[in-house]
Amino acid sequence: MHATARTRQPVFGLALMLTVLLAGCEVRPTTASATFSAPTLGVATPEAVGMSSDRLKRLTSAMQSLVDEGRLAGITTMVSRRGQVAHSATYGYRDLEAADPMTEDAIFRIYSMSKPITGVALMMLYEEGKFRLSDPVERYIPEFTGLKVAAGVGRNGPIVEDADHPMTIRELMTHSAGLTYGIFSRSQVDSMYRAVDMLDTDGTLKDMIDKLARIPLRQQPGSQWHYSVSTDVQGYLVEVLSGQSFEEFLHERIFEPLGMIDTGFHIPPEKTHRFAQVYDYDDDGALVAQEGLTDAIDAAWTTPATFFSGGGGLVSTTGDYMRFAQMVLNEGVLDGVRLLSPTTVQLMRTNHLPAAVGEFAPGLGFGLDFAVVTDPVAAEGISNGEFYWGGAAGTWFWIDPVEDLVFVGMIQQFGQGRPDVRSLSRRLVYQSIIDMAN
Repeated sequence: MHATARTRQPVFGLALMLTVLLAGCEVRPTTASATFSAPTLGVATPEAVGMSSDRLKRLTSAMQSLVDEGRLAGITTMVSRRGQVAHSATYGYRDLEAADPMTEDAIFRIYSMSKPITGVALMMLYEEGKFRLSDPVERYIPEFTGLKVAAGVGRNGPIVEDADHPMTIRELMTHSAGLTYGIFSRSQVDSMYRAVDMLDTDGTLKDMIDKLARIPLRQQPGSQWHYSVSTDVQGYLVEVLSGQSFEEFLHERIFEPLGMIDTGFHIPPEKTHRFAQVYDYDDDGALVAQEGLTDAIDAAWTTPATFFSGGGGLVSTTGDYMRFAQMVLNEGVLDGVRLLSPTTVQLMRTNHLPAAVGEFAPGLGFGLDFAVVTDPVAAEGISNGEFYWGGAAGTWFWIDPVEDLVFVGMIQQFGQGRPDVRSLSRRLVYQSIIDMAN
């Protein structure tokens, strides 16, 4: 089935795009002084922000080809540069079986792209003087006092030793606190996570904390980068420090102020028709809707949540996430709403991994809930200081402070045959820049 790219450049449908991107926000004049004092997210032609319309067609063509070849059902891409959305496109289908086209306002499971949002929430409390990054987590979560560390393999469980120091909040925010996920490594500790259903969506964050308190750490705190449930622990820490549920905090302090009207832990009934179907591949490599999701409605996402997963529980739209990412690029402010100071954003996008830990991947360090490019050559990137993350179903974004650029892409695809849209889109976006930053 052929699917046509639905590309919306700013000169066409300007009013509709502004409605999607700037919902609930006053549009301010784009004079130099206004932009400096209160950065906004506007709309511009690619040429107005130093990009080429013709070269951006390579991006749309490549994404469309992935749909036409049957490798992905639907995609969205959005690029902002110098505070202006210069490209927004949809491709293929939100629901392939129903022949429902992909739309700008489609709602996606963003999974681990929830993590940077959680980091911003926690750092807002940091700015209020609630904690220091060097503070032991057990000061605020006493259930973690005296956690043991797995030191060897035993017959009935790991052989344990004392932690050489209590995990710190900095380590919690850099996946170096000694926690794990239960699925990315084969240790006895991971098996214990699976046995207790650590991220049980029918439970609560407090239930998760109680489970973690009974299981040793996988490795000594601060000894290595290891992907983990630490961002979910951060969500609980937000609850402890703020006195609100994590869901309430996000909506009151981030989503509502930024106009992220479609972001949250579940999808209300009136929006389920916009929920993007999630796909896998069959044995022949053909797209197949995941079992139970043939109507693009999944009860786990359409029922109000009790487990507010800061590590992977949010749904969002391309436009909503662009607003969040642009706020971060703007060093904490968007449309007159300031969530963080520039110094705090700088802190978040600085590599915090100690020298003894090294890189978590070639050319990559880790900031506070973001991966950070420390060596563009080794990382096969462009700009030193670019920071980013992605989600399990293929959603991806990056922020480039050097080129003053944000990219957000959304798909809903699992499986070994998933194309590398992240690398492909990066190359095609950067080749469209014709006026580089000095």
